[in-house]
Amino acid sequence: MPKINASSVAEHRAQQREALIGAAIDILVHEGAAAVTPAAVGARAGLARSSVYQYFDSSAALLATVTEEAFRRSDEALGRALADAEGPLERVEAFFRESLRLGAEGAHRPAAALMNAGLPPACQERLVELHLRQVEPFRAAVRELGAPEPALTADLIAGMLHTALAAVEGGASLGTVTERTLDLVRRCLAPQGGAAGPA
Repeated sequence: MPKINASSVAEHRAQQREALIGAAIDILVHEGAAAVTPAAVGARAGLARSSVYQYFDSSAALLATVTEEAFRRSDEALGRALADAEGPLERVEAFFRESLRLGAEGAHRPAAALMNAGLPPACQERLVELHLRQVEPFRAAVRELGAPEPALTADLIAGMLHTALAAVEGGASLGTVTERTLDLVRRCLAPQGGAAGPA
């Protein structure tokens, strides 16, 4: 078992649990959901399978936790980015900037792997719920801007984000993709007959 420095049993257990979740995410991204088993996760984290069962009683429990964790970290990062944005357009821009930065770091890969993993219906429903919750600040900002057909407009602009994410995850320059995408977004959200903001 790897040595973990902790000041209490609770902290030690928290660190072990975090190590197991990290191992499960790594296996999910690189080997698929079917490979996320207590034995494989324990081996990846340097713990015996019996130790894994102290935290997760099955592969399903591991995947359920990974589902939540796949969104928690990016939710926190997006929340921090949006906290400093003053108006709806600034919130849209902050959402896009941070989403693309997270994409460049590979933060979206666990969620993407889960979406394509053929999980049980309950897990799929939870994934959709978590995704909708994550994008709601962006969609709310589009509504606040008074965009025509706000739901459709948000969907179309989100398509730009997905394309930009694919480019960044494929190795394109984060800065170039971000600024080009934001320029297009500003043009889409400019008031009818008005001018887009500065690029």
